[in-house]
Formats: sequence, C-alpha cells, structure tokens
Amino acid sequence: MQFIELTGKTLLDVVNEGEIDFKELHQAGVTGDSIVRINKYGEIELRRADGWVLVGGLLGNFEERLRRLTGLDWA
Repeated sequence: MQFIELTGKTLLDVVNEGEIDFKELHQAGVTGDSIVRINKYGEIELRRADGWVLVGGLLGNFEERLRRLTGLDWA
C-alpha cells in the first residue's frame, strides 16, 4: 500500500473543519510531533514504538490537499 507520511502538525493543516474529530485524534495519541501516514483511502495511521495503529480517516477530496501541503506524492 502507498502512503504519504507527515507530522501531526501538518495533518491538522490538511484536515477540513468537521472532517475528523480532533479530540479523538488527541486521545489516540496524535500530537504536533507525531509521525502519521495516510493511505490512498484516507486512513490515518499513527507511528508508535511497536508499529502503526489506525487512528481515523479523511473524507472527500483530500488527495490534492495532502500532496499540496506536504509536497509529497504516494510512495
């Protein structure tokens, strides 16, 4: 599966208002310094010491926003 990796801070810039509950992300452990990745289906995974864990998902036309804000493409 292909992903784009970013920080928790950049994730907050990518997310549109009402698209995901920021409180839930915070409770899952996402902080500004967290490493997260998003796949082509919009699933957000958080990097923990022992691996990746699913913490939420994006809806709608997130692909262009994600590539524009990160400067990255799917890898």
